[in-house]
Amino acid sequence: MFKKILIANRGEIACRVIKSAKRLGIKTVAVYSEADRDARHVEMADEAVLIGPPPSRDSYLSMDAIIAACKRTGAEAVHPGYGFLSENAVFAKRIEEEGIVFIGPKHLSIAAMGDKIASKKLANEARVNTIPGWNEAIESPEQAVTIARDIGYPVMIKASAGGGGKGLRVAFDDQQTHEGFASCRNEARTSFGDDRVFIEKFVEQPRHIEIQVLGDAHGNVVYLHERECSIQRRHQKIIEEAPSPFISEATRKAMGEQAVALAKAVSYQSAGTVEFVVGADQRFYFLEMNTRLQVEHPVTECITGVDLVELMIRVAAGEKLPFTQSEIKCEGWAIECRINAEDPFRNFLPSTGRLVRYQPPAEGDGVRVDTGVYEGGAIPMFYDSMIAKLIVHGKDRNEAIAKMREALNAFVIRGISSNIPFQSALLAHPRFQSGDFDTGFITQQWPSGFRAEDVPHEDSDFLVALAAAANRRYLERAAGISGQLPGHGVQIGNEFVVVVKGQEGRHLHRSVTLDTNNAFAVTIGVRRYELEKDWEFGGIRATGTCNAQPFTAQIERHGVWLRVQHHGLAIDAMVLSARGAELMALMPYKPPPDTSRFLLSPMPGLLVDVIVHVGQTVLAGERMAVIEAMKMENVLTASRDGKVAEILANKGESLAVDQPIVRFE
Repeated sequence: MFKKILIANRGEIACRVIKSAKRLGIKTVAVYSEADRDARHVEMADEAVLIGPPPSRDSYLSMDAIIAACKRTGAEAVHPGYGFLSENAVFAKRIEEEGIVFIGPKHLSIAAMGDKIASKKLANEARVNTIPGWNEAIESPEQAVTIARDIGYPVMIKASAGGGGKGLRVAFDDQQTHEGFASCRNEARTSFGDDRVFIEKFVEQPRHIEIQVLGDAHGNVVYLHERECSIQRRHQKIIEEAPSPFISEATRKAMGEQAVALAKAVSYQSAGTVEFVVGADQRFYFLEMNTRLQVEHPVTECITGVDLVELMIRVAAGEKLPFTQSEIKCEGWAIECRINAEDPFRNFLPSTGRLVRYQPPAEGDGVRVDTGVYEGGAIPMFYDSMIAKLIVHGKDRNEAIAKMREALNAFVIRGISSNIPFQSALLAHPRFQSGDFDTGFITQQWPSGFRAEDVPHEDSDFLVALAAAANRRYLERAAGISGQLPGHGVQIGNEFVVVVKGQEGRHLHRSVTLDTNNAFAVTIGVRRYELEKDWEFGGIRATGTCNAQPFTAQIERHGVWLRVQHHGLAIDAMVLSARGAELMALMPYKPPPDTSRFLLSPMPGLLVDVIVHVGQTVLAGERMAVIEAMKMENVLTASRDGKVAEILANKGESLAVDQPIVRFE
């Protein structure tokens, strides 16, 4: 076994690898960029080496810097995590040539599976189901149209070196094929330096299901069941679960056996994933093989009881797999939610900055949190948007969903926006709960984007009751202050109006009654809420029971308003006397300032370029500036015609949300 390994990665996955290594008694070396100097993985490792400036290409993608760090620290092996250099055959080969062990498959296996065209040919040879299509690089749009007609519409146009949704188009007719081919080719050339494009049949109502495989250096390969990864947005996974609620036992077995056959065909050693697209008729077709650890590997670990990172290390050290196929169990149901730094109510734009509050739910009892951040730390703009992975394990799917909803309620994140409200809405959707979804689910349900009013809640008055009960706590504290004049102390009544903030001053007024014999019994209309809760002044998370049913919510005070959150829904409420509510209704509405004469930054990020100049006349839709955040470039365009009066931000400047960039005359 190795004495010391280096983790060529950052964030959540670096912390995850360090945990397994420490359990094996192996010393760990972290590498970090200047932006990650205070990162959690740097703190957790036994040693840490600075490898370059913040941009990935100068640090985490620098093979020379990582190899130098190995030599400097005496690391015997390198775990690449996922992303960055994890599927780079050149890197794996260089590591091996330096006499360092690559904790992953051999470079020949990575190369064989890294090319989509070559991997499809290999899959055919291994008798793995492949989607009907043209497996050679296509030279022209005209040839693409001819091939598409032969296969039959709809078709999928894909870049051979593509990934992450780039270089991919779906075409339903000749015109879309002609245009899609050109777009894919250009995108592939720009993003991957490889403009080869191929075409295959597009499976309608597809589900994305993947098989986890594990091989050793002694010729043993097993599959560890499947993961359902169909809940995706723009080809990025949002929720993953194991097992799948869709496929039959016969389909599961057939997919697993084909995945093993493919892994054996390339002498696969390590953890890997074979991805399939599965149609409504349960026919399945090979998509690609990911020759690395997947982001969603924890759900497989939950149902099998296997530590995949530990086994990757053991296999790399030459050990045999400790079990056979028949010994692999599948117990219960696991779900993973990716908690990302993005604003779901602003079209999921990245949200970077300081984590002012960060309190993940307590681990244990089937709840697990894999994270690389901490309270007070920063989410830098240079890398991906993941804050944490929240994983739950229940005895069945319904229990897992219920556990996940409560765990999301308990996840406190302040200072930046997160996608937790969207995750809550997904989990509450009837189609998700029934397992009736495919990869187009999110687009079908929210075609115009996700809005605050799209967050479902089975009983929004519950949040009103919580606001009334929290206000009662404040009043009780005020009533107990010493030194009050006799006859003029704070008197607590039992009739109140909860004013729920709305748009343009049109607030919702809800009359509530608090039982004088029970401080936390709240009546709203005909509903009565018997609350027993544990909530500290200055704290955010509130737990307790409502009508004997357990709940977790978040309550915090902002001036005279209370913000209450539960199941993704958030309200701002003010608790007043009946007379106070009458007077508030007479208050004039103060509209927000007019920002139509400004181009505002929709997210925190780096201002890469300002394309316009003072005095220039621009038309609606014309490019004005480029902002970079979390590995994505976002082009800002003019929302109306106008003339540039002033440039308010400079190229290279770090911008805050809603910071003005350009002022129009």
